Amino acid sequence: MTAILPAESAGTRRAPVRRTPAGHRKRWRYLPQYLAIAPFFVLFAIFGLYPVLYSFYLALQRWDGVGPMKFVGLQNFAYLLTDTTFWDSIGNTLIIFVMSTVPMTALALLVALGLNSSVRYKGALRVAYFLPNVTSIVAMSLVFGSIFSDEFGILNWVLRLVGIGDVDWLNDPWAIRGAISIMIIWRWTGYNAIIFLAGLQAMPTDVLEAARIDGAGPVQTFFRVTLPLLRPVLLFSVVMSAIGGLQIFSESQVLLGNRGGPGGAGMTMVLYFYNTAFADNDFGYGAAIAWGIFVVVVLFSILNWRLVARPERGQVQTKGAGR
Repeated sequence: MTAILPAESAGTRRAPVRRTPAGHRKRWRYLPQYLAIAPFFVLFAIFGLYPVLYSFYLALQRWDGVGPMKFVGLQNFAYLLTDTTFWDSIGNTLIIFVMSTVPMTALALLVALGLNSSVRYKGALRVAYFLPNVTSIVAMSLVFGSIFSDEFGILNWVLRLVGIGDVDWLNDPWAIRGAISIMIIWRWTGYNAIIFLAGLQAMPTDVLEAARIDGAGPVQTFFRVTLPLLRPVLLFSVVMSAIGGLQIFSESQVLLGNRGGPGGAGMTMVLYFYNTAFADNDFGYGAAIAWGIFVVVVLFSILNWRLVARPERGQVQTKGAGR
């Protein structure tokens, strides 16, 4: 018996797939671009992603940095919620943030307006205002340590001249917060002034000229034209100041030490983290504090952004309704 095989039709036969050199070239066409950006992702994975993941793993342990780790689960986070020192550090940080950020932003805006006007030696003035931001923290501690000295401080000497009397800058709780706020204002006003100056110089001059032609004075021009146009820059500065203000460390540490001064009035969140992890060698709980700081910064930044951006959204909705 012979089997009859069905004949293959010419229309159903598939031609063999051949890989051409052009296909290989197309596959590797973007290889140089991937190789160019690969170092960034490698460095980010090593110095960014890995420390974040390891800190969360460390927050689940009890470790003194020398002996073996002991897994404790969420005990560090549970203790963090009832730690009165941590909540006090949040309160101190928020008080210092408000005492420093509000006057610093206003002063930086005034400095930027002055530098944007027709004054001589603009370049030298910009450098002079920015110098405090790049000054060594050790030099800053020596200078402000002498300024806030109880007996021989320059600031108390000036207060005695005007009849106010001495202030115990390094022992009174509110004076301690005020001293830290003064250091922050001195250090960061020039930085924010340069940001505001860039925003002022990017404004369209025809809008400002139209306001002057319409008879608007300097005050009206500032509040009705300059300030609304500067709102995105102001939003950026406020949000960045909030993120930085909630991570205050250097000013408090160099002025008062690791314990935040008498009564812990200068104990900020980051200083408490540093003191717990690197002074008390409790790295597990220190990592939990770091995650607590992260949550506080994120929540406060979102709240700050919504409060500052709300007037801008209201203006956009009003314009849309008018159409």
